[in-house]
Amino acid sequence: MSEVLQQLSDQMAGVVETAGASVVRVEARRRLPASGIVWAADGVIVTAHHVIQDEEQIQIGLPNGETVPGTLVGRDPGTDVAVLRVQAELTAPNWVEENDLKVGNLILALGRPGQNMQGTLGIVSARGEVMSEGMPFPPGFPFGRGGHRHEVHEHHEHHERERQARHAEHMEKRASRRKQRRGGMEAWWGTRTMGSTAEGFIQTDVVMYPGFSGGPLVDASGRVYGMNTSGFMRGLSLAVPTLTIKRVAETLLQHGRMRRGFLGISAQPVRLPEALAEQLGQDTGLLLASVETGSPAEQGGLLLGDVVVTLDGVTVEHLDELLALLSGDRVGREVPVGVVRGGELREVHVTIGERM
Repeated sequence: MSEVLQQLSDQMAGVVETAGASVVRVEARRRLPASGIVWAADGVIVTAHHVIQDEEQIQIGLPNGETVPGTLVGRDPGTDVAVLRVQAELTAPNWVEENDLKVGNLILALGRPGQNMQGTLGIVSARGEVMSEGMPFPPGFPFGRGGHRHEVHEHHEHHERERQARHAEHMEKRASRRKQRRGGMEAWWGTRTMGSTAEGFIQTDVVMYPGFSGGPLVDASGRVYGMNTSGFMRGLSLAVPTLTIKRVAETLLQHGRMRRGFLGISAQPVRLPEALAEQLGQDTGLLLASVETGSPAEQGGLLLGDVVVTLDGVTVEHLDELLALLSGDRVGREVPVGVVRGGELREVHVTIGERM
């Protein structure tokens, strides 16, 4: 047993040493510096947006001990990702785009708030499921979105079990139909907390020491699965996954800012009639409470009182889902929008505008 533990200990130490070649110190605020990760060997670095408080006086501490000036390429408060550039040849880590981490997997959070590397060990504690308040919970947690606790009296237990079985069968069929409409894609919807949007997160139980924001989340093999941040909710350890970082970094490097889709509506969730809910495989849609004059929504034919149920072929039940679909890659595209109007399903086509 001691030999196994020693091997694991040595392996973790090796991971820190190897990954440390791609972790930098970011000095862009008055208090303790933060961390950053090499995105590309030609001097591109990603870090957390919230640690960049002084855009003009950014200093980057390189793994070799040298300190060089950094330039802000762009930032995205919605995902807490910022991109920096330095004049230096750097070593990029092994970024992993496939988020195949499982709850319970061992991971390391790394940082370089000083001259030397620091690390903390933990496990993946949740992936993707959120409460309406923005707090993440594992799938199936009884008090998650839409969850209710039922007090069941003893003489109703039998009927309650039958009801639950029928309900479970009904929901399984509904989920199956929904997955087929989405082409098998399992969507990770946005988490709106403190004015930000974590578009698919990895929650861990690692201790986010001061200066760890912007550093990498790595597995036991040293592969980087995302960027750690404490910028979404105090006391919560989240990591922005690699795919989100890639999308944001590529957009910022190309445009210098993030493009956000715009419809020109306000909406609120409403329950669908039972027959429509059964037909669509979803319980709710978004009721349009207002449609701005001259907006993409009005020009596309959306009307006050319409209930939006899909956008570009993807089911929409909550506001966060709609916001997640209004991504920069849809700006300027004409997309189909499924609505319920007068009790009937219709489809209109809207060209997504850009929020300025």
